[in-house]
Amino acid sequence: MYFTDRGIEELEQRRGDEEVTFAWLAEQLRHFVDLNPDFETPVERLATWLARLDDDDDEVQ
Repeated sequence: MYFTDRGIEELEQRRGDEEVTFAWLAEQLRHFVDLNPDFETPVERLATWLARLDDDDDEVQ
């Protein structure tokens, strides 16, 4: 188990029943990066990966 799995598990336990839009998620990611600029690159990579999940040309890594 990766260390980050704990945060993912907490997110699922606390908010797993909620429904959100990608617009809401994008705003939360922007806010997070504003507060934590050192995480700009990983958040950008996550957002790009999520945006391209359905692309047939990109392999999911």
